[in-house]
Amino acid sequence: MEKHVFTIPNISCGHCVMAIKNELAEIKGIVTVEGNPAEKQITVEWHAPLTLDKIQDILKDINYPATA
Repeated sequence: MEKHVFTIPNISCGHCVMAIKNELAEIKGIVTVEGNPAEKQITVEWHAPLTLDKIQDILKDINYPATA
């Protein structure tokens, strides 16, 4: 299992975090998604073959792009 903390500048509230959680929950391989709107971060745990790059692509597609 892999885990990464993503910084997402356009998170502004708990609803943004819930939108991200709901979208990622539908992706095969996602284990957990936790968010902190005050710090503009989400923490994602997942299993292979899902990759960090794929998660970043999904976040970009749902208008919550992560910064490097």
